[in-house]
Amino acid sequence: MSENTRHKWAAGAATGIGSMPGGDAREAAKTVTGSLEDLPYLPELPARGPGADMLGRTLGMLVELYAHVEPSGWRISDRPGRDTRRARSWLGEDLDALEEFTQGYEGALKVSAVGPWTLAASLELRNGEAALGDPGACRDLTESLAEGLRAHLADVRRRVPGAEVVLQLDEPSLTAVLQGRVRTASGYRTHRAVDRAVVEGALRDLVGAADGAPVVVHSCAPEVPFGLLRRAGAAGVSFDFGLLTEREDEALGEAVEGGTALFAGVVPGVDGPLSDPAGSVMGVRTLWRRLGLAPGLLAESVVVTPSCGLAGASPAYARAALAHCVRAARSLADNPE
Repeated sequence: MSENTRHKWAAGAATGIGSMPGGDAREAAKTVTGSLEDLPYLPELPARGPGADMLGRTLGMLVELYAHVEPSGWRISDRPGRDTRRARSWLGEDLDALEEFTQGYEGALKVSAVGPWTLAASLELRNGEAALGDPGACRDLTESLAEGLRAHLADVRRRVPGAEVVLQLDEPSLTAVLQGRVRTASGYRTHRAVDRAVVEGALRDLVGAADGAPVVVHSCAPEVPFGLLRRAGAAGVSFDFGLLTEREDEALGEAVEGGTALFAGVVPGVDGPLSDPAGSVMGVRTLWRRLGLAPGLLAESVVVTPSCGLAGASPAYARAALAHCVRAARSLADNPE
């Protein structure tokens, strides 16, 4: 049997990445749930300020680990302060809005958090260096995040009882972590590359903490490690389709044949002209033919998304982009050849 039984969403689905423009939680939830019937998601509204962004929201979820905002970014704290309280308050507001617009909803529902490696690359220890340079701190972060995500997923399931929850881990720094390209506080050096087995193990721990929810790992950076993510148990990989090169063909083909879904970012995340929906997914069809994959696999293996979050777009473009993703996904399902 295909491992696609792990996927909680319908074939030919479309979704967004996470962020939306503006600061109105109800408006964002209304747009997302109204546009995306098969795979709506909990939006992030970073325009509200620190704590509403993906990093701040995730830091607010951590268990027995706290952080506050310094001029250089988020830094670990001894106790929860104003920044932690604000992050938790905004998440509560976002969840209230989502709950309001998903009354009676049954189906897949995506929530997201920053993954352990981007978190370790972004969060400063008390000395101002990234937690990434301290293996013990990385382990503590992963454990705290796992506990926080268990509670968050349970809360979402309680608020939207008909939801089949999907967890997205945002890992834009993952490739830099693997390649030793994360800069130290001075900017003159870089942190050494983290062993691939350690990276994979932490991600596998997070997949286990999701309590049966499929985990999709998102990165809008080049050179996404598809093979590593597949081995870690990711049910899907979300990426900017425009950054793919033929070097990734083999890993992509193996991922699809192993049942991993591809969340293909084919619609620009900032304002601009949108091509016709079939044109937006032409590259996906070309890739499929190049890999020699069965056309019948296409709609169940590919979810259409914007190339990254929509925080930098106008509200009108964000709505149009999500609607365009839905039409492009339908085009793939109707004409897989």
